[in-house]
Amino acid sequence: MMIDTQAILDAFQFRHACKEFDASKQIPAEEFELILEAARLSPSSFGFEPWHFIVVQDKTLRESLKQHAWGAPLKLDTASHFVLCLAMKSPFLDADSPYLPQFMREVQHHPDDIANMRLGFYKQFQQSDFGLTDERKLFDWASKQCYIALANMMTVAAMRGIDSCPIEGFKQQETETLLAEQFGVNLQEYGLAYMVAFGYRKHAPKAKTRRAMAQVVTWK
Repeated sequence: MMIDTQAILDAFQFRHACKEFDASKQIPAEEFELILEAARLSPSSFGFEPWHFIVVQDKTLRESLKQHAWGAPLKLDTASHFVLCLAMKSPFLDADSPYLPQFMREVQHHPDDIANMRLGFYKQFQQSDFGLTDERKLFDWASKQCYIALANMMTVAAMRGIDSCPIEGFKQQETETLLAEQFGVNLQEYGLAYMVAFGYRKHAPKAKTRRAMAQVVTWK
């Protein structure tokens, strides 16, 4: 299916980091399901889908996030939908974990011989190619995959006339402790990669600024 070139460019021009949303406007359920589906269908390294998304609509829980998320209070108050993205840790992503063979069989539908072969490739990738030899490196690698889903969610939202704001303005350790205490997140299994808010803009954004194409692309 072909999408009009100008429609694509218009969506990228429309998208900006929306600092305050119109709290009186709510995203229709079917539109937000589309945004979540864009995340679910996003690509990831080895297809391992190292993410989990928590949609925070409860006002009390949103209020609790403010104490450690210095970049989020106004978005938490005004966004139609507010999402936390969790990145998987070693219990899921270590090459020797029992999760990956099960995932390959049950989700990716690989027969045992193919699953074993791919696990061998992944173990080499993890230990030698990328040196993902400690918890932090593995979490950071998983978070990279999560940002692909973030970009796709924001782009699909923009194509539907919905605003968004990605948020890294939070104290990670303190926020994760809160997630364990109030959201039931297992911190041995997941860490917080980012937050992202969705809704409809209250104010017109400033003009978009970007470097020229020649400054960001080199052809050889």
